[in-house]
Order: sequence, then structure tokens, then C-alpha cells
Amino acid sequence: MGDSADSGRSGTSRGADASGAVQSVDRAVRVLEILARDGEAGVTEIARELGVHTSTASRLIRALADHDLVDRPGGNGRARLGIGLLRLAGATAAQLDLSTQAQQVCDDLAAELGETVNVAILSGGVALNICQAQGSSTVSTQNWVGQRTVLHATSSGKVLLAYLDAGERNTLLRRSLERFTRHTLTSARAIRTALKAVRESGWAQSIEEYEEGLNAIAAPIRTHDGTVIAAISIAGPAYRLGAEQLPDLATAVIAAAEQVSHRMGYSPAAPRANS
Repeated sequence: MGDSADSGRSGTSRGADASGAVQSVDRAVRVLEILARDGEAGVTEIARELGVHTSTASRLIRALADHDLVDRPGGNGRARLGIGLLRLAGATAAQLDLSTQAQQVCDDLAAELGETVNVAILSGGVALNICQAQGSSTVSTQNWVGQRTVLHATSSGKVLLAYLDAGERNTLLRRSLERFTRHTLTSARAIRTALKAVRESGWAQSIEEYEEGLNAIAAPIRTHDGTVIAAISIAGPAYRLGAEQLPDLATAVIAAAEQVSHRMGYSPAAPRANS
């Protein structure tokens, strides 16, 4: 009986300890989120937001500082994110593979819209397609994975161009721009106007510019620091993807791009490196 009672009390104690540890971890994470949002905060401000005593908030900050996750510059009592987070972020970023993170999103978008979905990155001045999901429609586009396409005549290419550093963009637009159809934009001035619209709307379109009868729309995928690293697009025959339908479809494509961006560590609250 004594052993049984002691065992029961011990189990209760362990359960309480575990619950307290989880609560501490939750509060520590919330401290990091507060500092990520505000940039810097005092112990009193953090305690108030967490709903805890200042001594509890101080212990949390001290524990995070011991691991370089929080920094208290100048000893003024205020805290900010520490360099230890860069170490963790670097380790995580190294393990994130864009095509792996994007494939499920591509599959879901293709199933939702019934059209072919691609993800492309910038490579050597062209768009390189690295990921694809076929649509369910009876007539679908070819397999583009591993293929390179021009920037100025494709929706993905326009996204990649739009968010490039201005110097790099100007260098690419100084090249001779090939005409593929009667709709292809070959004037650098016309393309710059189109790219400005891409940055304003958050998506790009290609209306029979690369192939006759083929329309496409694309949106940017961002990495953890806001840099645009890729574009996700849907493409299909013009009789299914009419020009008048593209703005409505763009909502789904933008949402898919945001999903992949989130998987790559991007937070909308973060500053955008090349917006």
C-alpha cells in the first residue's frame, strides 16, 4: 500500500513537472515570437504580454540568452533576438529542398484547378523547371521538368525577372529578345512595364507569348529572408485558361506560392529583400 501510494504521488509529480516544462517551452517560444515581431522589448513588456510575473519573464530571457537565442545589448534590460538563431536557421535552411517542399503544394494546386503546375528557378539567365504536377484535364501540357525556358515570354520568367536586382534585370533585358509568337513582348520597355505590373499585383501572366494557344500565370516563392527564389505557375490551353479567367485563378496560384514560401521559412511579417 505504501509503495503504491508513493508510486501514485511520484507519477503525479512527474506529470506536473512535465506539464510545467511544456509551459516553459511554450512561453520561451512566445518570447522569441514577441522579439521577432517587435525587434526589441523590455522584461516588463514581455511579462505583460505573457501574463506572467516579471521574475518569470526574466528567467525565460536569461535561459534563452545562455544559448545565444536572445541578446541583451548594453545591459539596459531590453532584449532582442540573438545570433544563436542564425546558427539554427542556417542548419534548417541547408536541409530545405525547394522541389521537395513544393511538390505537395503543386499536386494540390493541379488537383484543384485541373491544370499543369510548375516550379521554376533562375539559372544562367533562363528559367529552369524543377518540379511539376500534371493536371487532371484530358489535354495537358508536356513535361517541363529539367527544361529551360526564356524569361521574357513566360509567366514564371516574368516573376523571376520582376524581383531581380535592378542591375541584373537590366543586363538580361539588354540581350536580344526572341519572338516566339505574334504576342511575344520583345521590347525592353514593354517588358519593364509588364514587370512593374507583376510587382504591383504579385503575379504574372503569359497570354500565348511562348506558344500559340498556351496561357499561364505565376506567382513568386520566397525564402526565409523574403528573397524571391522561384516561381510557381499553372499553364493550360487558352480555350480553358482564357485571359478573362486569369485574375480569378491568380488568387489560387498566389495562395500556393505563399504555402511553399512558408515551408521555405518565409513569414509575411519579415522584410522583403527584393520586393
